[in-house]
Amino acid sequence: MPATTSPQRTESRPGGRSARVRAAVHQAVKDLLTDEANELTIPVVASRAGVHATTVYRRWGSIAELLADVATSRFSGDIVVPDTGTLRGDLERYASDLAKDLCDPDTLALVRATIGTGGEQGAAACRGEREQQLEAILEREQARGRERPTLERTTDAILAPLYYRAVFTNEPLTSGWAYDLVSHLLSDENGAATAPDSASDSLLAD
Repeated sequence: MPATTSPQRTESRPGGRSARVRAAVHQAVKDLLTDEANELTIPVVASRAGVHATTVYRRWGSIAELLADVATSRFSGDIVVPDTGTLRGDLERYASDLAKDLCDPDTLALVRATIGTGGEQGAAACRGEREQQLEAILEREQARGRERPTLERTTDAILAPLYYRAVFTNEPLTSGWAYDLVSHLLSDENGAATAPDSASDSLLAD
């Protein structure tokens, strides 16, 4: 008996029926994520969206790719890049807004499902837009003529702890805690900038 395979994926056309199908499928995913009794599979999503499962398979191929698409759409432009005039103010606004967003049960359910199902692909879908927002904040600070931490350092200090606490713990994501992340980042950066060079100190001591 020949093995069964998922229908070959096809590229979709923007607008019209394609846009309506995408919107219906995305909404079905979001609705199903709030209903823990339902297993999230393509046939289940298709049934809730009112479309054929083959239509979903052709467009997304797997539930992991579908979740990544929903997450990418959900997190695109959902947080406005702040411009308070200072790096601290921008990062505090960014961190507190992200913490508030991750406290939303629907958002958290989508993040957990996307990362849990899609692995690195899912993680990239959840963090991609957020990293771009951080990069924009840091580039603005550089345009002001001021020193700023690297994107990698800022991601490790702010973005990573926020997602870890939201996804893997039941600890609250408060604005105060988000502000502390920013304070730790900036204090570490200031300390590194003002720390004396150990080799120079040794030479002076000699």
